Amino acid sequence: MTAQINGNYLEKYAISYSELVCDQFFSSRKFITGQEIIQLTPCTQVNFFIIKRLFELWQEELGKLKGSPYFDYRDIAVHEALTQFMNVLSRRIKVERIHLAGILQDAVQDAIQVATDPLTFFQNELAKAPTGKINEYLKENKKYFKWNESLVIGLIDKTGIGLDFESYQQAILANFQSFKVSLDSPKELLATLGDTLVFDLEEYWDQSTGQIEEAEESTGPEFEAEEESPRFEPEEEVDEEEELIELPEETLPILQPEKSEAIASTPATGKGLDAAHLQSLFASESYRGMKGIMGDLTDSLALNQRFMFTKELFDGNSDLLRHALKSVDEATSFEAAVELINARFVGELGWDIESEEVREFMQQVYRKFL
Repeated sequence: MTAQINGNYLEKYAISYSELVCDQFFSSRKFITGQEIIQLTPCTQVNFFIIKRLFELWQEELGKLKGSPYFDYRDIAVHEALTQFMNVLSRRIKVERIHLAGILQDAVQDAIQVATDPLTFFQNELAKAPTGKINEYLKENKKYFKWNESLVIGLIDKTGIGLDFESYQQAILANFQSFKVSLDSPKELLATLGDTLVFDLEEYWDQSTGQIEEAEESTGPEFEAEEESPRFEPEEEVDEEEELIELPEETLPILQPEKSEAIASTPATGKGLDAAHLQSLFASESYRGMKGIMGDLTDSLALNQRFMFTKELFDGNSDLLRHALKSVDEATSFEAAVELINARFVGELGWDIESEEVREFMQQVYRKFL
């Protein structure tokens, strides 16, 4: 049986939740900063959806500037200056209660949907991507998805990047059918909302307890695929003893991830980062912003990068990140910076040097010394 959503309850809950959080936070403050938002509520997904919306508003503002018919925003000097300006602006988030309340309400509703009906949420999310740029959209936004992200993470950087919107929708459906048994239950995910305001799943789904249990097992409404669709596997090592699902020959093939070139272990020790290899690798890469000169890392990282590096590389300690950036800024060369990072952080913090977070961090370090 498909669960029926009680929209009135969802809306009232989101408003009440937002009021409680805002009452508590703004009782002694007039503004909230970006770093405070990331820790605003006990629910990580809600916090990151707030940041995601601010990032969207940030992009909208940039779009308005570029839409002016009187200036050449394609000029490289203008582009670099504008990118630097927007990066500085992203580190100066300052939101009053009246503006945060609505964004927080939307974030709560989105978090509830991604917990209870991840298939619909992520299919709707793809509709926000610019035409022909679904891969880029997912790559840019994946850091904001903390719940049931396995439905979309495996779609990024596949050999089938050129697939159209409908093919991506079918791929998410196929992933849902494959992974739904292993997805976290809505009750478990939404427990963090209850730390602020108890969320009543029974009232939300407008069903008896037995029906709720059935809905939890499916983690969203049931869908019957007309035919097998390609599965996009998460980028994980497959147990050789695990049986792989075979697809009929007439269906599209399972798209496997394209392996990025390793950012390399030091040949002599098999551990750590190798400065020469990194220089060779990054010098041959071309990606947005790579050619821009950064200046000091302490002042140049965008807000979303700071959040990611703090969480993934520096044990959630923003002071440790600031110390690392200052130390790199004081280094005399890229080689010296890599040696410092190896000595102080790679081993001590247990970095996976082939992870995307380490790669992006080292790209920023490389840019500083261009």
